[in-house]
Amino acid sequence: MEILVSVLGVGELGAATLIAEIGDFKDFSSGNKLASWLGIVPNVYQSADKYHNGRITKRGSKEARWILIQIAQAAARKKNSKLKEFFKRKKKSIGYAKAIVALATKIATIIWHLITNDEMYEDETGYKMGEIQKRKIIEIETLSIDERIKIISGIFAVVGKEKKESM
Repeated sequence: MEILVSVLGVGELGAATLIAEIGDFKDFSSGNKLASWLGIVPNVYQSADKYHNGRITKRGSKEARWILIQIAQAAARKKNSKLKEFFKRKKKSIGYAKAIVALATKIATIIWHLITNDEMYEDETGYKMGEIQKRKIIEIETLSIDERIKIISGIFAVVGKEKKESM
């Protein structure tokens, strides 16, 4: 339950519903298989060498699929998160509804990975709720004017040699 609640957009009710509907996450060999079982992946029709993506398959638990879509909508609204950035990128090319389903699929695979590896979710941006991002200040050694001139003249000498060699 703690692992699920650490994911953006997942509350206690959503986590409890997913645990109740899915059961043992380790029954699935990959996150994509879990997403397929939940029915949030597109149907693929193939004829010869042409592939056509259709609507989502809608297999598996209706409640788990519904709660994942709600979780995806909540995650798409979180500020400063990689999931929101993913949603915005998808929304430009495929539209709002399909982007939400794509985000739900991504969240399902993330949840599977976290639970099977017993890890907590950490957003790549490094933000935590209520935390102000601090910048690291690096002190630079001060150089005298003579030292700066020596460094710059060394750079020009190297660049001059490279130009002569290329001609």
